Amino acid sequence: MNLNKSKSGLMTEGSIVRQLILFSIPLLIGNLFQQLYNTVDSIIVGNYVGSEALAAVGTSTPLVNLLIGFFMGVAAGAGVIISRYFGARKKEELTLAVHTFAAFTIIFGVLMTVIGIALSPFFLRLIQTPENIFSDADAYLRIYFAGILFTMIYNSGSGILRAVGDSKRPLIFLIVSSVINVVLDLVFVINFDMGTAGVAWATLIATAVSSILVVIVLLQSKEDYRLIPSKIKVDRSMLGQIIRIGIPSGLQQMIVSFSNTLVQSYVNRFDYAAIAGFSSANKFDNFLSLPAQSFSLSITTFVGQNLGAKQLERVKRGVLICTIMSIIVVTSIGIPAYLFAEECIRVFADDAEVIRVGSTMMRTVIPFYFALCINQVLTGAIRGAGITTVPMMTAIFSFCIVRQIFLAVTMPIFNTVDLVFWSYALTWALCSVLLLIYYRKGHWMKRYES
Repeated sequence: MNLNKSKSGLMTEGSIVRQLILFSIPLLIGNLFQQLYNTVDSIIVGNYVGSEALAAVGTSTPLVNLLIGFFMGVAAGAGVIISRYFGARKKEELTLAVHTFAAFTIIFGVLMTVIGIALSPFFLRLIQTPENIFSDADAYLRIYFAGILFTMIYNSGSGILRAVGDSKRPLIFLIVSSVINVVLDLVFVINFDMGTAGVAWATLIATAVSSILVVIVLLQSKEDYRLIPSKIKVDRSMLGQIIRIGIPSGLQQMIVSFSNTLVQSYVNRFDYAAIAGFSSANKFDNFLSLPAQSFSLSITTFVGQNLGAKQLERVKRGVLICTIMSIIVVTSIGIPAYLFAEECIRVFADDAEVIRVGSTMMRTVIPFYFALCINQVLTGAIRGAGITTVPMMTAIFSFCIVRQIFLAVTMPIFNTVDLVFWSYALTWALCSVLLLIYYRKGHWMKRYES
């Protein structure tokens, strides 16, 4: 069935609220299960291995995000291109975009595997990882990067499906792989006593399963975005379009991740309890921010398809509705987390200092989640219009430059890990204000008004 005969996945007509909810719910649940990977790792390591091992897993996360950040940005660019061609019902361009992106994923995945494994110790030294957790962190990181190609294949395949309005099947694959991950975590850590290496191997195997499932769906699809192995090659013109949109997003992801890595280096100056507490609070922060991320992905697809169909007023209504829904959902889950912060951190460890640090971070950042919702939805909307430079510059200025200046000035004076928490909250608010100003001016839609 081709685009001319099917409206499956199209978001260019019908109830905006209904479409955003139906599209966002599988994304939200899917993101929830994706977060379970690292969270279950941390819970099992913290409870069955110890706080130092928990800190080792936690300190590795910013490095992982740093090295795959560029790819995720380019993937966002590919999603914009694919959703636009799907919305405009351009079959040949859609097919070319899918296969060019598939080729890029394979090439970049192999490259990241080599770089990640080879430079793992260097990066851990760079962020001043304490010696008592260095060995565990290095083992976790090397195994993780051994399977990074699977992660990229799953994310690119799921991105293609989401761009054409299918957020349900990626959810199913994540549920399957998450269950596998939990089972293998328990077996490798408790039964085989493999420590941090065990949770890394569990993640690798589970991610491999999800990547295989998404590839099978794309190979067997009857739609025009079907993956045909013989057509997987780089088309320079199409890759150029993807890169032009994706590079700013990729640089944004990479630079912000690098900033977070520098933030981790500030946390690493304190003892293992601060590192473990910060890592545990980050796990809950990742969960609580999932609705904002899911609505951001939804509005990117919504805007891309509707701009391709020249539905400009529908785009504006969609952005407003998406922002309101995001704030309502995040606030409703943020309030209980704020009230029961200590109980949340106790899931990972029973160390009193770990609980104190983690709960303090949660109570600092949760009141600012409304700002996170605003900047996530507006970033997704503007990116859906094919404009990625503005969100990139805004994020780099807020999350990198201002955040690092804040820490560089205040840390030598007060020397408390609490300042790291405030650096997140304040820069979320700043980014939201800047994006609101740009969005209200309306320049991002000018090219589609003719």
